[in-house]
Amino acid sequence: MKIKSIETFTTRQLSVVRVTSEDGLQGYGQMAPYHANISALVLHQQVAPHALGADANDIEALVETVVREEHKFPGSYICRAVGGLDTALWDLKGKRAGKSVSELLGGRPGKVPVYGSSMKRNITPQAEAERIARLKETQGFEAFKIRIANNFGNDVDVYPGRSEEVVRAVRAAIGDDTQLYVDANSGLTPAKAIEMGKMLAQYGVCHFEEPCPYMELEWTKQVADALDIPVTGGEQDTDLAQFRRMIQMRAVDIVQPDICYVGGISRAMEVARMAEAAGMTCTPHAANLSMLTVFTLHMVTAIPNAGKYMEYTIEEDAWTNGLFTEPLQVIDGQVQVPQGPGWGITVRPEWLEQADYQISE
Repeated sequence: MKIKSIETFTTRQLSVVRVTSEDGLQGYGQMAPYHANISALVLHQQVAPHALGADANDIEALVETVVREEHKFPGSYICRAVGGLDTALWDLKGKRAGKSVSELLGGRPGKVPVYGSSMKRNITPQAEAERIARLKETQGFEAFKIRIANNFGNDVDVYPGRSEEVVRAVRAAIGDDTQLYVDANSGLTPAKAIEMGKMLAQYGVCHFEEPCPYMELEWTKQVADALDIPVTGGEQDTDLAQFRRMIQMRAVDIVQPDICYVGGISRAMEVARMAEAAGMTCTPHAANLSMLTVFTLHMVTAIPNAGKYMEYTIEEDAWTNGLFTEPLQVIDGQVQVPQGPGWGITVRPEWLEQADYQISE
């Protein structure tokens, strides 16, 4: 069955992709958030010419064809654009087969334990601790992730001592029975990251994410080798060869591909398989409540090396509100994978009508 048309519905933050096959069946996907209007342009100008008329069922081969043919433009925007195509095609394939994407990938669409992921650094340690303790009580989270250091801060904290203050406050608020993750967002050099990691160990932190600038694999490896706390990373990476290097050199202990950044489910599953072959855990990055979290729920039910908890943001971003009709809910620290064929969700017609429209056919 061939691809007849590719449509996008775009705001500055989000772009939903709709693919129609020659028999009229439609599938919905999404490109990575942020500057999504640029990703939509790339999709129509550079990806669509390779995809129109191609076999809608041979998703993996089509995705890699696009990445190969656009080799002069490697990296983020090609992968963001092709990820929108990929995720729409998986929805289409699921609808055609009458199965969820989870089932197509070999999984079972059940309930997924999640960790509550804070996105804030502009919050006092006490306020962070109070809201996390409240969410533990009301939604049953058994694990949380908080932000330390500063985003690409080059060893400069939000203010001196803030990292230890927030870790101490949150640990006191949630007790020792709740797992605590931290994310440094590329903020530290190796020496400072190792120093920070030793402090984190004292508070029982079990996940140290992206301690060093993400492209500096050798720096991250220094940290991973020096610490007992698992070091994690990979959310920013788009090149499968870079993931291969990362895994082979054990730069991290846990691999974190982002489905929308890396180029869709097909490529994220390949990263998970690489990690599985090396005996490593794969905990995908899912930092907002757009369709990305839906995609990730399906993925983690289908990989044998998924982490114990999946990322689930505790922030309420206005730009994701009202995107689809089946809102996700955390109940007893778990989220149900949406039921039904494909992704199991329906993008709201009202959202589509308000977005900028473009079609390639």
